[in-house]
Order: sequence, then C-alpha cells, then structure tokens
Amino acid sequence: MSGKYDDIIDLPHPTSKKHSRMSRQNLAAQFLPFAALTGYDVVIRETARITEDRRELSEDAVVELNYKISLLQQEQAGMKKIKVIYFRHDTTKDAGAYREEDGGFKRIKSNEGILELTNSIQIPLEDIFKIEIV
Repeated sequence: MSGKYDDIIDLPHPTSKKHSRMSRQNLAAQFLPFAALTGYDVVIRETARITEDRRELSEDAVVELNYKISLLQQEQAGMKKIKVIYFRHDTTKDAGAYREEDGGFKRIKSNEGILELTNSIQIPLEDIFKIEIV
C-alpha cells in the first residue's frame, strides 16, 4: 500500500543552522495555562461573598436582651447552655454577617463588655442580636 507521503516519511527531521533545539522543559512551558488577569479570581470571589448590614434592635428586643444578660450574670459558669446570635464585622467590607454560637455560658466581662462561652469564644455585648437560654 503506497501513501501520499511515502517519499518524505523516512527523511531526517529538519534542523535549523541558526537556532538550537528547544529543551523539553521550554517546549512544555509553551502549553502551561496563562492567567492574563492575575488576581482576578480573588476579586471575583471577594465580590461574590455575601455580607449584610447590621440590624437595629427594637426597644422590646433590647429589654429582653438586657433581661437575659442579667439572668446569665447571676448564673454560675457552665451551668447554662446558650445560643447566641451576633453580628460579626467584616474586615474587608463595610458590612458583616450574623453568626450563631452554641455553648456553655462562662461569664460576662462587664468592664470589657464581652460575653464568654466555655469554648473560649468571646462575643462583644454590643454585637449580640439575640440570646436563647437552652
């Protein structure tokens, strides 16, 4: 069976007299992915991250929250399990996100304005949105 390229199939590979052969590493580097917009994917992820504005508490909610904080101050550490919903400020955006922490109540540091749980999580009192005593 004779083919269209039979006359050149056995010829040696052409070699340039002006340029040396490219190394395998450099040859392979031609096919690596290229990121024309360096850092663009990071910007997109940051923009897509959802944040929300801090909600203002109603007067009734403030009274209820203060009541629960005073109840907790009278308790011994670790005796009550609580769920705290609080606002956490975002370090890179003007808003933040609401988080929920479950744990044992440890103490309230009145002079620092912090509620501390038995798992060492510390929540600023001013950021607390709701406390549920379980």
